[in-house]
Amino acid sequence: MTEQNTRLGILLMVATTFVFALQDGISRHLAGSYNVFMVVMIRYWFFAAFVIVVTARRPGGIRRALKPRFPLLQSLRGTLLVVEIWVMVLGFVHLGLVEAHAVFTCYPLLVSALSGPVLGESVGWRRWAAAGVGFLGVLIILEPGVSVFSPWALAPLSAALGFALYSLLTRYVARADSASVSFFWTGTVGAVIATAVGLFFWQPMSGPDWGWMALLCVTAAFGHFLLIRAYEVAEASSVQPFAYFQLIFASMIGITVFGDLLQVNVVIGAAIVVGAGLFTLWRAQVKTRRERRASAVAAK
Repeated sequence: MTEQNTRLGILLMVATTFVFALQDGISRHLAGSYNVFMVVMIRYWFFAAFVIVVTARRPGGIRRALKPRFPLLQSLRGTLLVVEIWVMVLGFVHLGLVEAHAVFTCYPLLVSALSGPVLGESVGWRRWAAAGVGFLGVLIILEPGVSVFSPWALAPLSAALGFALYSLLTRYVARADSASVSFFWTGTVGAVIATAVGLFFWQPMSGPDWGWMALLCVTAAFGHFLLIRAYEVAEASSVQPFAYFQLIFASMIGITVFGDLLQVNVVIGAAIVVGAGLFTLWRAQVKTRRERRASAVAAK
């Protein structure tokens, strides 16, 4: 991987976070006026169409995608993601983009901590310590005794747990299923689940809001396209730390558009969570480099 490709991957990841932050802002706007299940359902219709088109262009096409090695786990992945989106959008509406995203940024720590029981990976004391520090940051954001007992305060934390499990299952099925197969099942299963629930909550939508809905669908598809390109041109370990830019962009949108307040406890807690997450990513890179050196030595 060349340095130029790494720079391009970083730029693509930053662009991805910006597009996803726009998507979150539009989701908050629409879910503030319409039922969240309907909003997510329509979004998934477009996403599923995008996934099908992308998959059809891959080697083996849709026929190959319909024959995964882990169909039940792929279905569970798709279900987890749509539930996570429902819960997270509700968090946007009731907490605001700033606080909801500040809590959600703990999901890499949950991935690290749960990689042991879910994937059977070795989790050292440093990763457990980082997860503990990150959870302390979450508590600072939620202010125990003030808002932590509100169900809406727990919404982004629940969403983070759901997304962490989704990410771990994605890594598990990647042992036998390609990324395009997983992408196909994410979109199609999610669309089926979202439709099965969303149709019961259909509401008439105004003309201008249909325009916002169309923009939401476009940003969802475009964001995933940018994310795919970022991972194609650069190593995940190089670009993943820049995913935290979504917190910055979402906070800017929340403050300027929706009037969210940037409270001191949220800033301090988010800094702790992000710092713990970056430490975890750094430790993962160190471990990967050691394993590569050991493999190179053993091959000689």
